[in-house]
Amino acid sequence: MARVAARLSVNGEQSSHPVDEVLPLPKLALYGFQHVLAFYAGAVIVPILVGSALKLSPEQLVYLINADLFTCGIASIIQAWGIGRIGARLPIIQGVTFTAVSPMIAIGMGAGGGTAALLVIYGAVITAGIATFAFAWMSARVFRVVMSLFPPVVTGTVITILGIVLLPVALKDVVGGAPLVGDGGDPKQLAYAVGTMLFVLVMMRLGRPFVSSIAVLLGLVGGTLVAFALGDAKFAAVGQSDWIGVTTPFHFGAPKFEWFPILLMLIVMLITMVETAGDTYAVGEIVGKDIDSETVARALRADGAATAIGGLLNSFPYVAFAENVGLVRVTKVKSRFVVVAAGVIMIILGLLPKAAAVVAAIPPGVLGGAATVMFGMVALAGIQTLGKVDLKEEKNALIVGVALAFALFPATVPAFFEQHMSVDLASLLNSGVTLGATAAILMNLLFNGLGKGDPHADPHAAPAADAAPEVVLPAQADAPVALAAAHKADGSDGSDESNATDGSNATDGSDKADKAAVRDPAGTTDGAATPAG
Repeated sequence: MARVAARLSVNGEQSSHPVDEVLPLPKLALYGFQHVLAFYAGAVIVPILVGSALKLSPEQLVYLINADLFTCGIASIIQAWGIGRIGARLPIIQGVTFTAVSPMIAIGMGAGGGTAALLVIYGAVITAGIATFAFAWMSARVFRVVMSLFPPVVTGTVITILGIVLLPVALKDVVGGAPLVGDGGDPKQLAYAVGTMLFVLVMMRLGRPFVSSIAVLLGLVGGTLVAFALGDAKFAAVGQSDWIGVTTPFHFGAPKFEWFPILLMLIVMLITMVETAGDTYAVGEIVGKDIDSETVARALRADGAATAIGGLLNSFPYVAFAENVGLVRVTKVKSRFVVVAAGVIMIILGLLPKAAAVVAAIPPGVLGGAATVMFGMVALAGIQTLGKVDLKEEKNALIVGVALAFALFPATVPAFFEQHMSVDLASLLNSGVTLGATAAILMNLLFNGLGKGDPHADPHAAPAADAAPEVVLPAQADAPVALAAAHKADGSDGSDESNATDGSNATDGSDKADKAAVRDPAGTTDGAATPAG
């Protein structure tokens, strides 16, 4: 029999909601491990991509992966369990955001690569985390103004740009890594990449819902096993790694706080705030729990706290992972304590260097093939968001087109930044995500002005005077694997057993997308109040 914890809601009252259900330990462990599987591939790819770009040693890369998993566990527990008014208390897994990959690589390369570059990145990450945490405590008026900068035309454009900018990173691995690109690449690595991509696509097309959700992970495992059989995957570092390793603060040295990298990371966190807000509403809808502005604020506080902790523990910015949002819908297991169990499992994995060494041994072709699929789905997420925008209006079309052009400028003429800018300025501007996002925001202000209220809200909904805007994305950018399943479920088939707030009540998919947020005009959800100034 399932039990319900005695003190679960924010106001200290006992709750019988399925979200607060404490399952028996065997089920908690099983469902928690399932979340880890769905999340694992996306979690480890970010430190691998950043570490490889900065030319870290295999030992340093193993440490980076361990630190990432360890901090993911802590971040997920903060978000799902909750500490005071921090954490949404929903089944939300936290992971390193893809949004930060390209900017962090740009910061790192501007700082000269290696562990010295990590120190600059960590300084920016810590500062951005603290700023996000502080922002989530601000008054509803400030919250409203900032979030109104991100209507669908901006968020859709930014997420599309993110996928497009990340694809070249993956494609370099497809041919064996950046050092081999100038020599034409390695045909064998290309074969591994194509084989991995085909395997992932077949699993996503033919597999059961859960198999589809872990298709990328299965592709990484299968591709690595084939490469190992052919002598192209080396696991010597596994034998040399320790069984137990503890992540310590500032392992690579004291962080360095530089103005331009901090500014760049603040832009990244603005984007991830919109992503987390969207995922919070999506999960609330799936589990049948009303989401108000305070719940979103608590989720953002957890993001900020986790990001600051990530910088302290040698990791990166954190955001809600939508792979796991889709998994909650598919499995219909709504308990947030399943995510707490997943967090404990991730912490344990983060203490096992041998496990990280296995991940670090994945051949670049296999990694590139899987990452190409993932980053392509990121771009698709942006295109789906833009589907809500009237692109027949010339001003919206101009916002998207010009922002895309700015985003492609750094990849097209990288020498311009090196030759005509200082190192600091180049590290800020030599990023397609930064230029594209900035162009989209400024052009939206030029053509559409500063929106009043929630740009994503139902126009027929009654306004709430003090409610912070409830910004909705169809899925966050860190959702390449489960994105399609999650969106398909929004136009539900009626057989969904979830509560009446689930997608099964929608008359059609597009109407549902516009009304994804669950409103609470009275502001009484979970006994929480609107964020206080």
